[in-house]
Amino acid sequence: MKNILEICVFNISTAIAAEKAGADRLELCENYANGGTTPSYGFLKTVKEKISIPVFPMIRPRGGDYFHSEDEFNIIQKDVLLCKELGFEGVVFGLLKKDGSIDTEKIKRLVEISYPLEVTFHRAFDRCINPLQSLEEIIECGCQRILTSGQVPNVINGKDLIKQLIEQADERIIIMPGSGLRSSNVVELKEFTGATEFHTSARKVIPSPTTFINEKIKEDFSIDFIDEEEIKKIKSLINQ
Repeated sequence: MKNILEICVFNISTAIAAEKAGADRLELCENYANGGTTPSYGFLKTVKEKISIPVFPMIRPRGGDYFHSEDEFNIIQKDVLLCKELGFEGVVFGLLKKDGSIDTEKIKRLVEISYPLEVTFHRAFDRCINPLQSLEEIIECGCQRILTSGQVPNVINGKDLIKQLIEQADERIIIMPGSGLRSSNVVELKEFTGATEFHTSARKVIPSPTTFINEKIKEDFSIDFIDEEEIKKIKSLINQ
C-alpha cells in the first residue's frame, strides 16, 4: 500500500513549493493563526491553474468552535459546490453539535453534495466528546478519512488513540495523523500505529522582503512557508 504525505499550505508560494518538494496531496487553507479557514476564490482558481497533484480545500467559514449556524452551514454548502465546480479532488470539513457530538445530519448532507469528491473530516474530531463512537458515525456519514492528532496537541502524544482508531476502523476509513508530525517522529508514529497517510505543514517562518516598516506601527510581517527539505525527508522515511 502506498504511503501518502499531505502538506497543509496557506498561500500560493507554499503550495507550489510543497508540490515541488514531493507532496502527494495538499490541504489548502487560509489563516494559519485561526487554525485554517476556507481559501478565497482567487486562491482556489490560482491553485487549480498551477498545481497538478490532488488538492483538498478546507471548508470552514471562520475560526473558533465547530458548531455552525444555519447561515454558516449555507456558506459551507456553497463553498463545497464551488470546489466541486472548480474540479478539486476533495474537500475538508467537520461540524460538531454544542455538546461535542458529531453533527451527523449536516455531515451527511455535505457528503452528498460533495460527491464524487473525497471528504476528509478535519480536526474538529479532536474536539469531539467520544472519539470511538464518533469514528463510527463519521464512517456512516460516508467520509473517506479523518485527520486527527489523537485528541491532544501533538500527534506523537496521541499515538495510542490513533492506533486504536486505525484498528477499529479496519480499513473502512483512513485515519490520517497530523499536528506536530515531523521527520523526527514520523517513523515511530508509522510503526506504532500502522498509519499509511500522514499530514504536516512542515512549517517554517521566513522574513518579509518588505524594506520599509513604519516604526510607529510595529507589526510582524514574517511569512509562513514550508521547509522543502523536511518534506523530502518525511517522504523518504514513510516510504522506506
